[in-house]
Amino acid sequence: MKYCSQCGSQVRVGLPPHDDRPRHICDACGVIHYHNPKVIAGCIPVWGERVLLCRRAIEPRLGFWTLPAGFMELGENLPQAAQREAREEANVDVEIEQLYNLFSLPHISQVYVFFRAKMVEERFSPGYESLETRLFNQAEIPWDELAFETVRRSLQYFFADRESGEFVMRMEDVEPGGR
Repeated sequence: MKYCSQCGSQVRVGLPPHDDRPRHICDACGVIHYHNPKVIAGCIPVWGERVLLCRRAIEPRLGFWTLPAGFMELGENLPQAAQREAREEANVDVEIEQLYNLFSLPHISQVYVFFRAKMVEERFSPGYESLETRLFNQAEIPWDELAFETVRRSLQYFFADRESGEFVMRMEDVEPGGR
């Protein structure tokens, strides 16, 4: 960051009083610019015994499979963001059931939140960010073609929990090196 988004003056990096890390500071107007993690909201859309996945039409990981998820927008809550992403990426309407996984990726300043969700009907198609959408049963999941470690873990937990009959909410960090 070179210029203040409030007044347009040049900013400097410094340690504000009573803070514990360097920030971008505008000496002209006094604004301290905080850069915070991005929140990614998504869901595991389920129809019967199958899960809906999307093949990515955009980078990163173009051509790989993922759960519908994306950056939360201003003015929406987490479930609304997950529902919107399902509509945008897979043209599917879902009912959010339960907060399921929360993954922190501090090395890239992102937080992923996945919900369990039921598809309202068996109707879906690729959105503009997807090349293809498809329902998969557990044996058909393209494990070697999944886009992100957060998606891999979410699906592994989902199938294990479904088999045990108890869905457990998990919160964990994903370290560098995971996709």
